[in-house]
Amino acid sequence: QVQLVESGGGWAQPGESLRLSCAASGYSFRNNIVTWYRQAPGSQRAWVASLTGGGYPDYEEFARGRFTVSRDNAKNVAYLQMNALKPEDTAVYYCHVSARGVPYWGNGTLVNVSV
Repeated sequence: QVQLVESGGGWAQPGESLRLSCAASGYSFRNNIVTWYRQAPGSQRAWVASLTGGGYPDYEEFARGRFTVSRDNAKNVAYLQMNALKPEDTAVYYCHVSARGVPYWGNGTLVNVSV
C-alpha cells in the first residue's frame, strides 16, 4: 500500500525559506513522477510543481524561480524547497503520486507565512 507523509511545514516570515519533505512507502520515487500541490484557505487545491521520473522539474508560474523540487532516491524522499516565501504561499502542501492509475495523497503539511 502506498503511503505518503509530508513534513517540514510551519510558520515563516515573508522572505524566509522552508523545505518540505514527502516520504513514501510502498512506492519508489526513482523513475516516477512526484507532484506537489497546495490548498489555501477557501481555495481549491492547486498544482505547484512536478518532478518527472527522468528528473525534469516543472513549476507553476508563482513557484518558478523561488521553489525547487527534488528527490533523494536512496532515502525515497521528495522535497520542495521554498525560498522568498510570501504571505500568499500560506496553504496546506500535499505531495501526490499515481501508482497503476490510482492517485495517492499525503495528509499535507501546513505552511503559514506571516509577519
